[in-house]
Amino acid sequence: MNILEQLKQLTEVVADTGDFQSIERFKPIDATTNPSLILAAAQNDRYRSLVTDAVSFGKSQAGGTEERMDHILDKLAVNFGLEILKVVPRRVSTEVDASLSFDTEASLEKARKLISMYEESGISRDKILIKLATTWEGIKAAEILEKEGIHCNLTLLFSMAQAIACAEAGVQLISPFVGRIYDWYKKDRGVDHIPGAEDPGVMSVREIYRYYKKFGYTTEVMGASFRNTEEIIELAGCDLLTISPALLAELEGMEGNLLRKLVPDEAMESDIQKISLDEKSFRWMLNESAMATEKLSEGIRRFNADLNKLKEMILEFL
Repeated sequence: MNILEQLKQLTEVVADTGDFQSIERFKPIDATTNPSLILAAAQNDRYRSLVTDAVSFGKSQAGGTEERMDHILDKLAVNFGLEILKVVPRRVSTEVDASLSFDTEASLEKARKLISMYEESGISRDKILIKLATTWEGIKAAEILEKEGIHCNLTLLFSMAQAIACAEAGVQLISPFVGRIYDWYKKDRGVDHIPGAEDPGVMSVREIYRYYKKFGYTTEVMGASFRNTEEIIELAGCDLLTISPALLAELEGMEGNLLRKLVPDEAMESDIQKISLDEKSFRWMLNESAMATEKLSEGIRRFNADLNKLKEMILEFL
């Protein structure tokens, strides 16, 4: 078996893309999307019909240009999700607007709207993960949504503080961003590469995984945002890994024996102290990590910028 085939025996493999033709090739169990991936896919002529359908839907709704644009963007995200669900057997993640990252009530409203749109299309809510940025407000929104049977994927996660708060909130799944942590430390250290075993992004996911298993949290850990196959190989055994088509192809072409690196029993034996966080201690603990603070803010800005680019593209259709 190649490395990808072996990885699938140890970890649930998820496709990190809006290109469902790539998803079909690699046969992952789930798929994740975000505004950047939707923007890239929406510019592909193969998916033009999804855009025009969303625009038609938006035009049929009441309200001014801004309200109609919101309807179009939501419909576009759902359209991609619906197509992806034709080729993955389980779940797709659909993201709440990054601009709502510090507004719990608005995040709740958007999440419920997206779920309603999926349900109107015949898709049950257990097939959808609502993606929210891992701010305090996003975590609180997820805590409420989980109680309504709306499961969540907390994204832009860079620190133990965020991971602990998500676990205590009963969140379904978290997405620690391995590659963006790697990027920050490469720049900070002035180096071109950090080996996989020493990669701070890998080490962060390893620490979170051990913490969750040690204390019996059921929140799933899904490593995300990979820069190279070394990172993926070092996290074999993680609950899930969401991987771009390019890296999936690399793994598919690799031979050799893949060793399991994350093992629940070993995590149970680790010497970790349990931490409980309220809002004040969460904000302080997050603030103490310059990397996590910077990457969370940057990630929100980037996703919002790509959402604005998507709006500009859609204006051509209006």
